[in-house]
Amino acid sequence: MTAGEVSRSGKPAVVAHRGASVDHPEHTLAAYEAALREGADGLECDIRLTADHQLVCVHDRTIDRTSDGEGAVSEMTLAQLRQYDFGSWHSGTPAAVLTLPELLELTLDWRRPVRLFIETKHPVRYGSLVEQRLLETLREFRVGSPPSADHSRAVVISFSAAGIWRIRRSAPMLPTILLGETVRGVSAGAATAVGATGIGPSVQALRTHPDLVDKAAAGGRVTYAWTVDQREDVQLCADLGVRWIATNRPAQVRDWLVTVE
Repeated sequence: MTAGEVSRSGKPAVVAHRGASVDHPEHTLAAYEAALREGADGLECDIRLTADHQLVCVHDRTIDRTSDGEGAVSEMTLAQLRQYDFGSWHSGTPAAVLTLPELLELTLDWRRPVRLFIETKHPVRYGSLVEQRLLETLREFRVGSPPSADHSRAVVISFSAAGIWRIRRSAPMLPTILLGETVRGVSAGAATAVGATGIGPSVQALRTHPDLVDKAAAGGRVTYAWTVDQREDVQLCADLGVRWIATNRPAQVRDWLVTVE
């Protein structure tokens, strides 16, 4: 099996959204380890820059919701963030903030090929520095210049067209996915303008505009749908030919896909 062969029988591949985040606190090592044990084909994370320019896996601008601390990620150093508990709010088990290098180590060392989908957040205090630091980190792990998009272990995703363009300009072989909540945000024109290799519509957008997948395919682009947690939406994505589905329930979605024809 090559690094690019991570799907099964032509069915959608399963991406664990922030890890197995229904059963475990999001963006923690426990959540990602559980997702891997459950057979996820890919992992998804959000990244932000700390005050000392370290990449950490945190979705929100602040740590208020997912830790026992308060304040903006961009105003704290990694050492300061490590003082807070990012797990007890969900499961009662303490957990440290997770860095992108730690997640890359877990992903690349796993016993089977797994792809990591890395979302850059915008607007942010440090602007384009997040993409710059991301590319530096991917190159340190030797996954920043894949031989082709199909064989890349990392995929950069973002709602920011400018963020996607910066990646395509600096690392043209890295696959990129332009995310959007609306049809307009992931239109063929929007994806073409920034050179995205895929589109990432919300599952709500797919329900009302199922033709998005065929239009993307016509332009040579894959579709990554989020966030797919309901059985009927898994069936919809399979019927439409969606390539990747991001879910908070990787084990359950894999079970549902077994019955999909």
